[in-house]
Amino acid sequence: MKMTAAALSAYGPPDVLRPVEVDVPEPGPDEVLVRVKAAGVQPFDLGVREGWVPPGAEPGFPVVPGNEFAGVVARIGERVADFAPGDDVLGYALLGGYAQYAAVPADQLVHKPVAMPWTVAGGFSGNGQGAHLALSHLRVGPGDTVLIGAAAGALGTFSVQLARAWGATTVIGTASESHHGHLRALGAVPVTYGEGLVDRIRAVAPDGVDAALDAAGPEGLRAAVAVTKKRDRVVTMVAMEEAAPRSARLGRHPLGGAPGRTHRAVREGGGGRAPAGDVPAGARGGRAPADRHTARPRQGGPHGRLSTRRGARTAGSPGPGGPRAGRGRVRATRVT
Repeated sequence: MKMTAAALSAYGPPDVLRPVEVDVPEPGPDEVLVRVKAAGVQPFDLGVREGWVPPGAEPGFPVVPGNEFAGVVARIGERVADFAPGDDVLGYALLGGYAQYAAVPADQLVHKPVAMPWTVAGGFSGNGQGAHLALSHLRVGPGDTVLIGAAAGALGTFSVQLARAWGATTVIGTASESHHGHLRALGAVPVTYGEGLVDRIRAVAPDGVDAALDAAGPEGLRAAVAVTKKRDRVVTMVAMEEAAPRSARLGRHPLGGAPGRTHRAVREGGGGRAPAGDVPAGARGGRAPADRHTARPRQGGPHGRLSTRRGARTAGSPGPGGPRAGRGRVRATRVT
């Protein structure tokens, strides 16, 4: 049986990603065959398109990028007990997501919440796991005042909701003024980027913040260091070079192994509201530059994220949508 996939037959610019006919994958005894309905496009995919081979992937063409998707269970392996044909699911796998079907280990899937739109579910796992990982390392808990940089983006929107769910008393989110309403709706106190950022944060938290997650860049990291009581509770997901002279590098961390953090992010982060997105992280052992996405978020779509329905076409991504690659790993740096 054949299917359509968006695949690479060479590495290079966006137009090397083309629709091709390939065999439908055969699920193993512990795997689930998912008919993909929506998939996310992430900076990670840029690294794959330019020639980076994720750990565990076999080199050679064709390469079907993507590991972040949502869809309907088509078939299950003989040892799978938690899913049945017809179930709505979301999850990730090592490559293969830019396709009509993906064979996925059952422990990398969770059931999609009924209220969650497909375009959100298709890009859920990357940022859901990234936010869960970062806030866990920051030990966010009851009574904390937490600073989230780039809080209106995909990772930030997850992080605000998780911090609130874990008991943070005050969550301060940096964002452009046009996104302040979004942050207030999530329960965050918005502050605007730019000159005077530290003063604006201190006006909200005069005694400082307990933990800070930077997803904005060097300016955001410098502000986080200035206002956070202890530097071991500052993490950046993007400003690696800025952090390097004073950091203890966490390196690449598995984002949950099995349903892990995706499952907990679905359960704890608020099903349908969480957007889809990516931590702009480590395609080549460093940060994948956000200004070189193969596709851009649609205006009016999920905050900071592109997710496509199967059959939709996006810039540089023809054919059936496209997710994240590489078994949910992220590079984070903790400032010390």
